[in-house]
Amino acid sequence: MKKNRQEPRGRVCAVIPAAGSSRRMGGEDKLLLPLLDVPVLARTLAVFERCSQVDEIIITCREQDIVPYGKLVRTYGFSKVTNIVRGGETRADSVLAGVRACPKDTELVAIHDGARPLVTDGIICEAVEAARQYGAAAPVVPLKDSIKRVEDGRIMADIPRETVAAVQTPQVFRWNLIEQALDEAVRAGRTLTDDCAAAEALGVDVRATAGSYENIKITTPEDIAMGEAILAERTDR
Repeated sequence: MKKNRQEPRGRVCAVIPAAGSSRRMGGEDKLLLPLLDVPVLARTLAVFERCSQVDEIIITCREQDIVPYGKLVRTYGFSKVTNIVRGGETRADSVLAGVRACPKDTELVAIHDGARPLVTDGIICEAVEAARQYGAAAPVVPLKDSIKRVEDGRIMADIPRETVAAVQTPQVFRWNLIEQALDEAVRAGRTLTDDCAAAEALGVDVRATAGSYENIKITTPEDIAMGEAILAERTDR
């Protein structure tokens, strides 16, 4: 009786942009701030280190952060982190640098904010599997508030909540697709809100997967308190 053989999967490389200026954190590097005694960036990297779908991790950051982030990687023993590359002037520049540093046999790139330490294995795996099937995927969550269109300070119209969502990371793409999309965005000087926008500009459909309201981005001091409250409720913190 023949055994079922699993098809070999292509390499998945996580690119972690960590080149922000932390202005809303008063200039202090938010990625090195403790979140229940573990730096924010270390918590982010730990989830991808444990994820069976991720083969390699690349960090993009400011030149002055290469040494401290390298020390953090060694301190916590993140074996999947193979490269820390200098980012660019914009997010698109920085992510493109990370994408181009991926091994040539990379099939999928999972781009995840360094400041989202509360992402889960399930969120990552669902986005990766959807991108493997459809070419591009990103986790989203429904909006809770009523949404209005505003012009010149006036509320003009209601926007049905079921037609909009808040997008999170990791945003996962086939390597050749996102490399081309980011390259064209950088050449055109377009300001991107996220990496999906670069793919959408090429006419690529991005598959929506399940995000989580706990998958917050650490931006202000209040977010640290919220993140610690979320972690305190988790059994695997």
